[in-house]
Amino acid sequence: MKIEKILNNNVVVATDENGMETVLMGRGLAFGRKPGDEACAARIEKRFTLHSDQLQDKFQQLIASIPLPHFLMSERIINHAKIMLGKELSDSIYVTLPDHISAAISRYKEGIRLPNPLLWDIRQFYKDEYEVGLKANEIVLEETGVQFTEDEAGFIAMHFVNAQLGGDIREVYDMTYLMQEVFRIVREVFGAEPDRDSIDYYRFVTHLKFFARRIMNGEHYGDEEADLLEVVRYKYPKAYACAERVCAYVRQEKGFRAGKNELLYLTIHIARVTG
Repeated sequence: MKIEKILNNNVVVATDENGMETVLMGRGLAFGRKPGDEACAARIEKRFTLHSDQLQDKFQQLIASIPLPHFLMSERIINHAKIMLGKELSDSIYVTLPDHISAAISRYKEGIRLPNPLLWDIRQFYKDEYEVGLKANEIVLEETGVQFTEDEAGFIAMHFVNAQLGGDIREVYDMTYLMQEVFRIVREVFGAEPDRDSIDYYRFVTHLKFFARRIMNGEHYGDEEADLLEVVRYKYPKAYACAERVCAYVRQEKGFRAGKNELLYLTIHIARVTG
């Protein structure tokens, strides 16, 4: 592969056999080389081709600005996450996670540890991703001697939530705050915590993730099940009243007018999780 650009002694940008721009990594890969030379195949240890031109540019900028071991450590974490989560991840994770990990390592070495105000909710709403965050903490400690706190595991978890949803990280935080408020309303109406170990709780959280995403995107369900809503309203009056409060909240705070189908599904999930 022909070298197009040298980012540092260990990383180059090259053109692959399909004419795609790709990033090649390897110890001393760029040593004694210049643009236009062929990359030494024996020295190539890693290669990355991101599908978005914008991401590819950011990726190249990142690789040139952080220590290579930080990137390789992040890749190890990402590979673990793919196995543990069993889900497709956006290419953006190869930019956002190494950037976060490298910056966090620098912060911790300076004695700066940031509190995570959403840690409790991340543990509850994104259990699998939080476990990935804890594993990331182990890997960072093993490879650098820097011991991240559980707050940092929560921050790392949110990057993996974002990589599954494909949105902006600020959107993910907004969605989590929204879910937090929904559960606050449920607790106020029913005076008790839902059983967080139940399958109904898991289903409700899953529904809320997509509900929050629809709110952020301004998307609505149709109202085909309007007749069924009256049946559910009669059968679960307290859950229905609670769902109405949720809909009133998102209308006031987000300007989102939930339709009858949204109200129907919220009522059913609230009835199940509080039953």
